[in-house]
Amino acid sequence: MKKNSFVEGTFIATLAIILVKFLGVLYVIPFYKIIGESGGNLYSYAYNVYNLFLNISTAGIPIAVSKIISEYNTLEKYEAKERAYTLGRNIILIVSMIAFFLLFVFAEDFAHLILGEIKGGNTLEDIGFVIRSVSFCLLIIPFLSVSKGYLQGHKYITPSSISQIIEQVTRIAVILMGSYIVIKVLNKSVSLGVGVAVFGAFIGGLFALIYIKYKIYKNKDKFNKEKIKEKDNITNKEIIKKIITYSIPLIIVSIATDIYGLTDMTLMIRTLYTLGYDGKASETIASIVATWAPKICMIINSVAIGLSTSLIPHMVASFTKNDLKESNNKFNEAINIIIFTTFPLVIGLSLLSRPTYTLFYGQSMYGSEILKYTSFVAFFASIYIVMSMALQSLNKFKTVYLSTILGFLTNALLDIPLMYLFKKSGLDAYYGAILATIIGYILSFTIVLISLKKSLNFKYKNILKTILKTLIPSLSMLLVLLIMSKFININVTGTLNIIIVCLTYAIVGGIIYIFTSYKIGLLNEVLGSDFINKILNKLNLKH
Repeated sequence: MKKNSFVEGTFIATLAIILVKFLGVLYVIPFYKIIGESGGNLYSYAYNVYNLFLNISTAGIPIAVSKIISEYNTLEKYEAKERAYTLGRNIILIVSMIAFFLLFVFAEDFAHLILGEIKGGNTLEDIGFVIRSVSFCLLIIPFLSVSKGYLQGHKYITPSSISQIIEQVTRIAVILMGSYIVIKVLNKSVSLGVGVAVFGAFIGGLFALIYIKYKIYKNKDKFNKEKIKEKDNITNKEIIKKIITYSIPLIIVSIATDIYGLTDMTLMIRTLYTLGYDGKASETIASIVATWAPKICMIINSVAIGLSTSLIPHMVASFTKNDLKESNNKFNEAINIIIFTTFPLVIGLSLLSRPTYTLFYGQSMYGSEILKYTSFVAFFASIYIVMSMALQSLNKFKTVYLSTILGFLTNALLDIPLMYLFKKSGLDAYYGAILATIIGYILSFTIVLISLKKSLNFKYKNILKTILKTLIPSLSMLLVLLIMSKFININVTGTLNIIIVCLTYAIVGGIIYIFTSYKIGLLNEVLGSDFINKILNKLNLKH
């Protein structure tokens, strides 16, 4: 194993996550055909509830461990660093066991919380069963997360990234084979098939954990353990306090996100039902907004997640050294990469929303329109993910609380009024929920920017410059694709035709965007000339 630089680590982590998310996007094509619309709704309920409990168990502690390890490594506190890892695992054990117990025992209560008295769709018993099936993942995924945090804290990004691929491939294999055998071969219920599918996350996590543990054991000499001469003058109480202090903001952000996701889904189902949509349509729209459209948008979010994985140890190291200029540079660099890489994806996905949604889930009355605007939600969410991670690396916990709570509170308060407003205007009510989410995110990262400017004198001139320059290749790409649409119909039918059209538009759009960005110097400014030259040399494109 070798340590990764910031850009290299970002590239590796993002590439791995894009691959993982790409696989996660592709598998839903056959999976949705196996389980159908009703099964899709069940799957959506199970994972939204599960994610809440998973984030309570894992959102804070693994990243806190990564941050503490990076901090102690920089300060050469090697013995304390190892104790932090051990204590983190022990805390994870307690929290994950409690979370599993609550989710397993009260599964049907959560089901009732989501549906209420609405009839015409899935039963409370079916929803409770799939929630119980996915709850077993809480016994393995938290330990995988804290082990990955240990490696990331040492700036070893590659093994962590490989483990994600192992986890995803194994999970998808269980999902597809398990659901197909149960529903199509054994002719059992859809709820049983979905239950087997969600249990796949447990199997995937187990395989990934075995790999991570093997890498840590095989490379134990690279973690400065040989430099441990005596116990550092840092007590377990201090370390536990640090873990809790660093974890709480992360947990609050994740819980707020997931609680809002559940609240949003519940509010949407009940409001749509009140506005005249039947029970099945209300469930379907809510599950598309909450789960199925965001699954297609995973590629957009994966850039942010990969960037955050690499950002944390580097930003902590510069902040620990009190190098605020470098921290500012890393923050700007991260936001620039997000804007540069995700904005063209949003434009392309929005333009191709109808064929893309049809390719994954078949014809839908609501799907393509929801996907068209959900891609913009993913863009704003990606920016906030990176900003939130940066705040936590800089110990700006109050700003994390304030930006998250105010953003999601605004979101929740606007949900129902905007849904009614859109319905009264003759438009579909769900547009109101999507707009409320975007407004909430914009408010959140506006608070972040103002806070960092006031407290650390962060400057954003470079970000503004990147935004303006990104418009040039983005508009060039959009113009070419719109001209293409006059000659090559976007709204084709048939799986093969859709794949050909989407690939054609993606390749042409990508070439236009990258070429224009390179010509105006944006590519070098965002990713660094050294990194670009290395790629060009490997491709034999630079002489």
